[in-house]
Amino acid sequence: MRSAPRGESTSSPEVKDVSRDGLSLRVGHEEFFLAFEDFPWFRRAPIEKVRHVEQPSPEHLSWPDLDIDLSIESIRHPERFPLVSR
Repeated sequence: MRSAPRGESTSSPEVKDVSRDGLSLRVGHEEFFLAFEDFPWFRRAPIEKVRHVEQPSPEHLSWPDLDIDLSIESIRHPERFPLVSR
């Protein structure tokens, strides 16, 4: 008997850890580190608000308590999404 192929993850995104340098985030089968240098909005946010993350669509994350919305692409490649224009 063969198992069905693996589908999309049904687990919710989860903030795994918050350190002085950033936060660790699991989304499906991927894990990311969001450095505060690249994502400064989280640096002084209360932990309970940082941990409240939602995934309204496969490529979009939202922290509704902080009014932060990020694409997965911007998390994978923060260098492509600079905080200041040049």
